[in-house]
Amino acid sequence: MRRRLLSSTLVVAVIAVLLLGVPLGVVVSRLIVDEAGQELQSDARRLLGEVEYARIQDEPIDAEQVARNYPDRYIQVYEGGNPPRATLVGTEPPAGSKMTADAHSESGVWVQVSRDRGQVEQDVRARLLLIVALAVAALAVAVGLAIVQSRRLTLPLRDLAMIAERLGSGDARPSKHRYGIQELDRVAQVLDRSATRISDLLSREREFATEASHQLRTPLTGLTMRLEEIVAAADEPEVVREEGEAAIVQAERLTAVINELLTAARRQRHSQAAPIAIDPILVQQVTEWEPAFRRSGRKLMLDGDRGLRAMATPGALGQVVASLLENSLEHGGGPVIVTTSSTEKSIVIEVGDQGPGIADDLASRVFERHVSGGGGTGLGLTLARALAAADGGRLELLRPRPAVFGVFLLPVGQEEDLRDAAEAGENGDGRNRAVSGPA
Repeated sequence: MRRRLLSSTLVVAVIAVLLLGVPLGVVVSRLIVDEAGQELQSDARRLLGEVEYARIQDEPIDAEQVARNYPDRYIQVYEGGNPPRATLVGTEPPAGSKMTADAHSESGVWVQVSRDRGQVEQDVRARLLLIVALAVAALAVAVGLAIVQSRRLTLPLRDLAMIAERLGSGDARPSKHRYGIQELDRVAQVLDRSATRISDLLSREREFATEASHQLRTPLTGLTMRLEEIVAAADEPEVVREEGEAAIVQAERLTAVINELLTAARRQRHSQAAPIAIDPILVQQVTEWEPAFRRSGRKLMLDGDRGLRAMATPGALGQVVASLLENSLEHGGGPVIVTTSSTEKSIVIEVGDQGPGIADDLASRVFERHVSGGGGTGLGLTLARALAAADGGRLELLRPRPAVFGVFLLPVGQEEDLRDAAEAGENGDGRNRAVSGPA
């Protein structure tokens, strides 16, 4: 990444220098040449005035004074008369590198001032070298800034990669590193939250394992002892009957302990649900699935109330909506509309299409495992309903033809109902009853 940043920055800097430096060099060269020509023209006019003044004063032209006043110039002065007089001052430049400017008056005085073009070209080369030096300095500064910026970006990315690798290896300590870059700091915050959550999950799992081993050890020991007594008293029916009844009591106790542990585990899982905004999750799912519907010649639209918040986990809710969209894409027809609404006791997400719907003999069993009307595995809706129930919600078939599914979630402020949902799931038929809505 650092090499790509350096190369891209250098390419951009070179292009910028060329786009600015080349026109600047051309303009500077022309300005220097034009300035030299204007200077020669100014010298010619000024010298013409001096010659006219000398003629008025009836004084001869002082060649030495002219040479001092106009150094590095070749001057020719022609005065009218009979015969005409000519005055030459300085050394004539070579014919191939000669710049000239002349001026004449009505009295017949003609002045020509020349200079060597090589001096002007030397001045142009010096200015161009200065521009090249500045361009090289600009490129050096750009490379230096690119090196600093690449280090500023790559070192945090390496650090974040190490943090992610550490999380994958089971070390769930938050790093709390911040880098002064908004996007990278956001990634670091997400990793820290994930680390905290993973740490909590691992701690709960360890506590659950410790509690399970402790609570299961006593009834299992008692059950083992009863079974040993039964084996030892195989020839004594009364003893076998008595020990068998005791073993049944121990087995029932073991079953009760297992149910308690499962209830505690479900409560821990429910506690992960938090208040979230459902709009970003739905928009993400619609964005991901819309190309597939478009390829099938169908539309996918989002409608209903916006700005709703519910008790859920983003990953689980996203999987539930994705399962419903996939089910509609494979087995439904026509446009699919994802509609959101709210009531006093629930946040509702409806997913419906205009397809043939679900047959009457399958409508009551559509959420059962391995039940499918289109040759599928029959697991998608089952898992989607389990994920919804894990967050204290429900997934229901609202209308079989055309098919409309509804996801019912707890509104924010009813967090206490999550614990009731866990207990209802244990005491009932496995469905979560915390969220009210049509069956």
